[in-house]
Amino acid sequence: MTASSFDEALKRVLVHEGGYANNPADPGGATMKGITQRVYDGWRRRKGAPVRSVRRIGDDEVTAIYRAQYWDVIRGDELPPGVDYVVFDGAVNSGPAQSVKWLQRALGVGADGIVGTVTLAALTRYPDHDALVADIIARRLAMLRGLKTWRTFGTGWTRRLDDVLAHGQAAARGSVAPAPVAGDAGAARASLADLATPAAPIGGSAGAIVGGGGAAVAIDQAKDALHPLVGAGGWIDTVFAGLVVAGVAVAVGGVVYGIWASRRNRKVAALVSGEARADLGALGTVPA
Repeated sequence: MTASSFDEALKRVLVHEGGYANNPADPGGATMKGITQRVYDGWRRRKGAPVRSVRRIGDDEVTAIYRAQYWDVIRGDELPPGVDYVVFDGAVNSGPAQSVKWLQRALGVGADGIVGTVTLAALTRYPDHDALVADIIARRLAMLRGLKTWRTFGTGWTRRLDDVLAHGQAAARGSVAPAPVAGDAGAARASLADLATPAAPIGGSAGAIVGGGGAAVAIDQAKDALHPLVGAGGWIDTVFAGLVVAGVAVAVGGVVYGIWASRRNRKVAALVSGEARADLGALGTVPA
């Protein structure tokens, strides 16, 4: 990675995280520039400094916290362009372990939430990082749609993922994506602890690419449960092999559909104003 990867990734994350917020519906609580009061208190205590309101957090503290608790944890400097930013943004919004699991499941390796030699080797072998970014976003969106807070924050999260997808794929191709669009609604914490099963539509290009993301998540969870038992022969190995094949089929189908839908949406968006673009509904709603 280049020395500027973290700086550019942080700049984009901060656009989405916004300033101070304390929405009662947001499980993160009081937050400033994406850093919760709890995280800031812990950081200050470890530095031997008195705790204070997160409203007073300094820019140097913001940078240090994001690097130490998110970027370095996901080994951002060792991830490919585009993938580094996508995993980083997911780590900020849903925790490093969860974001790394989306990456690992997209790669087809064991999902332990830790970037190690196996994950890095799989990344080196993966032939198409553009498609990998799309797969990661699809898995992330599938989880978000199942959260109890989706109805409150779903629109903001979807717009955020539209931006993350655009920049992640552009970086993977060596291109430049449009500037991110600010929107505090996308800054709400998205934790697996808030999992529910509401039905909600997906909008925008990120919504279009999910095409099978919910099925992919279910397949991955089943694979994770069976993985420790694989290798002894018998029906378990057969079922596991079937799940692997099904997972690949779902992922490929979702990516192909996503590329088509993304291109279609860009053509439509070129004909309307910026406000109308934000109001475009899902052209292919996927049930939860």
